[in-house]
Amino acid sequence: MKYLITLFFLVNTIYAQCQETYAEKLGYPKGSKVLILHIDDVGMSYDSNLGTIKAMEEGVANSLSMMMPCPWIPGFFKYLDKNPNTDAGLHLTLTSEFGDYRWGPLAGKPAVPGLVDKQGAIWPSVMATATHASPDEIETEIRAQLERSRTMGWEPTHLDSHMGTLFATKGFLERYLKVGMEEGIPVMFPGGHNTMISKTAASAGLTQEVTNAIGKQLWDANLPVLDDLHNISYGWKGDEKMSDTELQAYKTKRYIKTIKSLKPGLTMVIMHCTWTTEVFPEISGSGPTRKGDMLAMMDPAFKEYLEDNNIILTTWREIKKRREALN
Repeated sequence: MKYLITLFFLVNTIYAQCQETYAEKLGYPKGSKVLILHIDDVGMSYDSNLGTIKAMEEGVANSLSMMMPCPWIPGFFKYLDKNPNTDAGLHLTLTSEFGDYRWGPLAGKPAVPGLVDKQGAIWPSVMATATHASPDEIETEIRAQLERSRTMGWEPTHLDSHMGTLFATKGFLERYLKVGMEEGIPVMFPGGHNTMISKTAASAGLTQEVTNAIGKQLWDANLPVLDDLHNISYGWKGDEKMSDTELQAYKTKRYIKTIKSLKPGLTMVIMHCTWTTEVFPEISGSGPTRKGDMLAMMDPAFKEYLEDNNIILTTWREIKKRREALN
């Protein structure tokens, strides 16, 4: 029996390695590691905006997504006005997790009452949102956030999910995918080999068979698809006692180690780049890990590693164009 189990996993591993990655389908060389270095939580705070801009302009980060219900969105749109080619999508926001700093749904309470807690804000946890909100309300709020972006003059390059809330239930996920396909906007969804994400995140019932089927559905809808997702850097906490130099070295080392372990294909690497002012600790205790992300993206050693190892950097804007060119 042990021999048969070992043989089963060996056969499946060989089968997976023989499959064409989505990166290859998009025209990247076979065997290449193709990365989107992506910053979440833009517009959440002044500090988030400043850290994002520094990581993009002074570092190697090349993509971002914005939290449309948050107070500092207008501030970041000033940057977009001056930089219209920015790879900027929507970090679809269905939670409001900070105790003293909160936001409500853009659709308004009358339209989405199940999304609103007793403070008039969106629920503070994924579980609470999944318990109280309906898929109809989720879709209404997704569309409201998309509408605000378009009202402000920005067509998002992609959609993704703050705190993974849109992966919390089958109904939420279906509405997320539906909006992306109907609107022709790429969505963050790992539909390929999923080597890293399958080891580092709860499956939420998404087996390899299911994710591959969804990946094919998105591809057939003329949208690009990720082979994998790297979403573990938020857990690299660092230490308040570290100097910036020490924090940068710590985070860079962690990024390099995990990127080395990635399988070939198109992978989105998620981070939270923040230039933490004295105000940020009043919002969240996550300042060190967020500042560390920013410093790692600005580290010459990280850039050198990417170049020396022939890591290809791309964006959602580019892969959408590549997908459309295949028709």
